[in-house]
Amino acid sequence: MTHLNDGVTQPLRVGLVALARTTFDVPLAEEMAAQARAALERAGFERVGPAGLVTDAAAVDAAADALAADPPDLLIVLQATFADSTMAVRLAEGIDAPLLLWGVPEPLTGGRLRLNAFCGINLAAHALKRTGRRYETVYAPPDDAEALAKVDTLARAGRARRLLRATRIGRVGEHPAGFDSCQFDGPALAHRFGARVVQVSLERVFADARAANADDVAALRHSLGARLHNLDELDPTATEGTLRTFLALRRLAEQEDIAGLAVRCWPEFFTELGCAACGAMSMLSDERTPCSCEVDVNGTLTQVILQSLSGEPAFGTDMVALDAKLDGVVLWHCGLAPLSMADPDVAPRGTIHSNRKLPLLMEFPLKPGPVTVARLSEATGDYRLVIGRGQMVRAPLRFSGTSGVLRFDRPAAQVLETLLAEGLEHHISITYGDHTAALEALAGMLELPILYL
Repeated sequence: MTHLNDGVTQPLRVGLVALARTTFDVPLAEEMAAQARAALERAGFERVGPAGLVTDAAAVDAAADALAADPPDLLIVLQATFADSTMAVRLAEGIDAPLLLWGVPEPLTGGRLRLNAFCGINLAAHALKRTGRRYETVYAPPDDAEALAKVDTLARAGRARRLLRATRIGRVGEHPAGFDSCQFDGPALAHRFGARVVQVSLERVFADARAANADDVAALRHSLGARLHNLDELDPTATEGTLRTFLALRRLAEQEDIAGLAVRCWPEFFTELGCAACGAMSMLSDERTPCSCEVDVNGTLTQVILQSLSGEPAFGTDMVALDAKLDGVVLWHCGLAPLSMADPDVAPRGTIHSNRKLPLLMEFPLKPGPVTVARLSEATGDYRLVIGRGQMVRAPLRFSGTSGVLRFDRPAAQVLETLLAEGLEHHISITYGDHTAALEALAGMLELPILYL
């Protein structure tokens, strides 16, 4: 299966344009630029851009045109020597990518000022600020570890921004009555982020599920049985319905070039198809097509963002309780968390829906480790990015289905108080690892206010 989210497994693409003026020390500038290119490549970035120094208007035009045709995740303007602001502004105006101004320091020898790079990025920063263009800055040697870490953070955010502009979210059915937190504004999503919503009827999914190839269903059941030891203990007809749902939703994503799905999971899957959609959405999320239940478009889009930053699956969940003993918040959902998030010390099981009593759902505690929490929120009527982080702690299941205890970086009671005081949506999204710096960078690129949990 190939679609938009396959891009998160590719190397980050960084454009590097080294500016210089020939009245300064050109050999030293060339050495600094060569060191920067080598450092980026050693760090695993795919580097694009001109191989030599850019010293005049014609060269900068050629560089801008070449990079504009296939914009990188991040554009680095390396001030190898002093230059006035015109070349940096031309690159910023011509290339649709986040911008990092990098000045290289030089030894304080008491002799000639050989590069004067800081003055160059100062001039560029002033000109860009006057025109309202965003930029970040680094003043460090070409192989500085902290500078390269900043490049990584900004490039990840830039890739997420780029992917969002091509994102299509499949909206299967309508959100349930009274679930105002699953409302969305399609034109606003397209205008602010470039994301598009594809409306799909439940009937189309049901028809495709019923028509799924029997051999494909059998092969899927066999492979899933290797991960769920009790699969044969569950109602075979209902379990097959969930497997057919997975095949139908995966086919839909392929046909419509969909990056994530927001699915009306109840009541129709139970009443019309005789099965739960949860297990199907779990498997799709594991394949990097993130899914949210209750037709939560903004929730799915948040999962797409987190997945693009982490390269790992993302999971949309509820915060349902306070675990005072562990000072944690209990995360739970019926059973749609990706199996890759299961605690390796506990064998995952297939199970039935706690209310509807039909399979197939996944049941396991979430594995321990650092996690990043996010939510693209419209609670105020405009967009904000909700950000949090913490540690998933090893704990027995607090409730049936998929569940875990998350210890935030602040007291759990304060997190829940913020959730309620701000009237936030009842779904949040998580992915493993600490990706808060990249989320903050992305929020800046998208001009989104941040609310910290």
